[in-house]
Amino acid sequence: MTTDVLRYTAFTADPAGGNPAGVVLDATGWTDDRMQAVAAEIGYSETAFVLPGPDPRQAVLRYFSPLAEVAFCGHATVATAAALTERHGAGDYVFSTPAGVIPVHTRITDGVASATLTSVPTSFTPVSPAVLTEVLTYLNWHPRDLDPGHPPVVAFGGGHHLVLATRTRKRLANLSYEFDPLAALMRQENWTTLQLVYFDPDGTIHSRNPFPVGGVVEDPATGAAAAALGGYLRPNLDRPALLTIRQGEDMGRPSLLVVEIDPADPRIRVTGQAVPLPG
Repeated sequence: MTTDVLRYTAFTADPAGGNPAGVVLDATGWTDDRMQAVAAEIGYSETAFVLPGPDPRQAVLRYFSPLAEVAFCGHATVATAAALTERHGAGDYVFSTPAGVIPVHTRITDGVASATLTSVPTSFTPVSPAVLTEVLTYLNWHPRDLDPGHPPVVAFGGGHHLVLATRTRKRLANLSYEFDPLAALMRQENWTTLQLVYFDPDGTIHSRNPFPVGGVVEDPATGAAAAALGGYLRPNLDRPALLTIRQGEDMGRPSLLVVEIDPADPRIRVTGQAVPLPG
C-alpha cells in the first residue's frame, strides 16, 4: 500500500532535519481504514491524503497519524504543498481540511520549495489548575519550571495545543515524560500536542512538542502548534511581528518555522521549506 506514498520532510531544506510526512497525491476512493493503515505502516507523525478536484490547485486534504485522524497538520500541509508545487508550479493553493479552509502560497528558491499556510482563526482559553497539576506530574516538571510571564493556555490553530513556557532552555532540553498517562489525559482534553516553549532573550522561540496521542513521542516540527502559539501571542502585539521557532534540535532533526502575526487578524501565517526524502 505504501507504493503510492511520497516522503517529504518539512520545515527544513536538509533531508536530515525537519519533520517527515507521507503524502498521497490521489487518495480518491480510499476508505478511512485504508488511509489509517497506510499512515500506521509509514509510521511518520502524519501522512496527508489528497482528494483532488478538477483544479489541481484546490483539493480536500485529510491527515492521519499512526493511531488516528487529526483535523489539521501544518508540516504535512507544507509537505503536500511542496509536492504539488513541484508538479504544478509555484503560486496559490487551497486545501479544504476537517479544521477548515487553509490557503497556501508556495515559492521555489534555489530549487527548494517553501510554503506559507494561513491558519483558521486562532483562539485560546485558560487551563484549569487541576489539569495543569496533572500535566506537570506526567512531564516530571515542577510549577517553578514555568515562565510566569507566559501563563499556560490551551491554544487553538486548527487543533488544540497546551502551551507551557519554561523559565530555562535547560528545562526544555531535558524532556522525559510518562507516555501513556499523558496520552490518556490529552485524549480526555482533546489536545493534539503539548507546545513546550522557551522564549530566548534574543527573540528566538525554542519548542518541543510531545505527541503521544498520535503514537509518537515527539514531533520535530509542528506547524499547527506554531499557528496556535502565534494566536496566543497576538493580543500582546500592537504591530505585525515575524517570529522564528526552532524545533527538533534536541532530537537531532533541526527545524525552522517562521510565524507571521497581524494584530488585526486572528489567522496566523506559518512558513517553512520542504524537500523530498531520499529513497
